[in-house]
Amino acid sequence: MSSTAKGSVTVTLDATGKSAKLPLIGGAIGPDVFDIRKLYGELGVFTFDPGYGGTAACESAITYIDGDEGVLLYRGYPIEQLAEKSDFLEVSYLLLNGELPNAKQLKEFSHGVTMHTMVHEQLRSFFNGFRRDAHPMAILCGVVGALSAFYHDSLDINDPAQREISAFRLLAKVPTIAAWAYKYSIGQPFMYPRNDLSYAENFLYMLNAVPAEDWKPNPILSRAMDRILVLHADHEQNASTSTVRLAGSTGANPFACIAAGIAALWGPAHGGANEAVLKMLAEIGSVENIPAFIEKVKDKNSGVKLMGFGHRVYKNFDPRAKIMQATCHEVLAELGIKDEPLLDLAMALEKIALEDDYFVSRKLYPNVDFYSGIILKAMGIPTHMFTVLFAVARTVGWVSQWKEMIEDPSQRIGRPRQIYTGATSRDIKPIDQRG
Repeated sequence: MSSTAKGSVTVTLDATGKSAKLPLIGGAIGPDVFDIRKLYGELGVFTFDPGYGGTAACESAITYIDGDEGVLLYRGYPIEQLAEKSDFLEVSYLLLNGELPNAKQLKEFSHGVTMHTMVHEQLRSFFNGFRRDAHPMAILCGVVGALSAFYHDSLDINDPAQREISAFRLLAKVPTIAAWAYKYSIGQPFMYPRNDLSYAENFLYMLNAVPAEDWKPNPILSRAMDRILVLHADHEQNASTSTVRLAGSTGANPFACIAAGIAALWGPAHGGANEAVLKMLAEIGSVENIPAFIEKVKDKNSGVKLMGFGHRVYKNFDPRAKIMQATCHEVLAELGIKDEPLLDLAMALEKIALEDDYFVSRKLYPNVDFYSGIILKAMGIPTHMFTVLFAVARTVGWVSQWKEMIEDPSQRIGRPRQIYTGATSRDIKPIDQRG
């Protein structure tokens, strides 16, 4: 890590007259920050920042976001370039190691992932312990956490070689577990991974193939899935990534940390955005209902929200959305989907929102969740699997962030502070005197 000193500011508490000098530091790009680590020791006060929206909890060289300008960088590379010129395993290598691989490195890395896609056969029995109607995220969270019970040779987080093998195992096995969770929910037999397929092809194979029929990859659909994985691979210090880092700061094994990230991603405010898009489209019902729906969206008192447009981070446009827009139309054309009410509705809504001055002036452009939801729907993937696919993509980001944290000597166990608002002094009364 290489933050740069940029001066300092002196803070004085009027009530006590105490002063503290807070260093101002900056990274390679982005806003500067005040180093407040000595604030409590010198002034006896903490900072208050619910949600940590104004607090940098770590230094990281992995991902950079400029929401105002619509910029997303992986290790300095624009996401648009990576999505067009690199595949998911190249991007995974980049996130984990800091540089894009050469041909030899990519071959070795791909081999390392491919050789770990199978899971321990005893893990099959775990699936039988879940109800058939269990949400796939529940299964994914449970089984990924259980991996630590099977791979004892890679639990020493202080050993670089064991960290590497854990990274390979998670990147390789999470798609297998995710696909099996889906197969279990629909009562179909598990499909074992195929080493002759690419990462995205193999995932689609395990999701869609059945033993009774031959399965051949579709290049357009495989590329679409690969792009979805690339675009969701990492997104700076979001809720699930911060959860992985917080769990990892305790020294927990990597499988437990990624399971914690999966649990955080499960929340509808985080990983369920593209599922919310399809729910909104279903509620609109038909193209004829769009104008009335738009009017409700414009009415602040209606409580109606336009899901999949705008972004809490990107105040201009989501750089991932342009790539997904083109991919979406490629998929729909490839599948020859016509007269599918939900998808027709989505395209009509997209057109109106891109032309209506209300949305254009407020920069409420379609985001990556709008298009990814449509793509997955067109590919026949049910909505309850959307967050699972998100987890498959984000696993490499989580592992990269976890690895960076472990290797950063300045990191310490996470311990947020609080403003205590409860009682300060109470005496226990006998039980017969309590109200």
